[in-house]
Amino acid sequence: MTSQTDLLVITASNGENLQLAKRFIVTGEKLGAHPELLDLTTLELPLYNPRTHSQIGIPPLAKSLSIQMDAIPRWVICAPEYNGSIPPVFTSTLAWLSVQEQDFRNLFNGRPIAMATFSGGGGMELLLSLRIQLTHLGAQVVGRQLMSNNNKPAKDESIKDLLQRLMQMDPIRF
Repeated sequence: MTSQTDLLVITASNGENLQLAKRFIVTGEKLGAHPELLDLTTLELPLYNPRTHSQIGIPPLAKSLSIQMDAIPRWVICAPEYNGSIPPVFTSTLAWLSVQEQDFRNLFNGRPIAMATFSGGGGMELLLSLRIQLTHLGAQVVGRQLMSNNNKPAKDESIKDLLQRLMQMDPIRF
């Protein structure tokens, strides 16, 4: 029997948040999940710009990424705080994903998503901004979130708890 990926761990950094994402992968496997890592920093998507969109349409990578992400019911997002908000690589990818359907919320609507950060600047502004954006897109954002930094490293118990909460949630289909 083959295992179906049921957890997508997304990182918007090739540094500490990538390491945090890998910890979510390991813990997810211990909990019986079948996780997959998506490192947004490795994608060669152009910066989203309406002019670029009208000139080139949807890049094939954005189309295949949307299909891949749609097939995985639950996501964890590990991202650093950039200038008190969401990292540009995440925002640009999100824009490409949201312009592919008539309903810009389609990929996110009803999807369970957990949020985590390792951030030098604290991370609360990222988590607040990300929660606002994800709930606007219709996602079911887990009530608990994980905020860590050099002075407050993420605890294994916190990662486990966040994943247990997420894995109990089912996507809502409209």
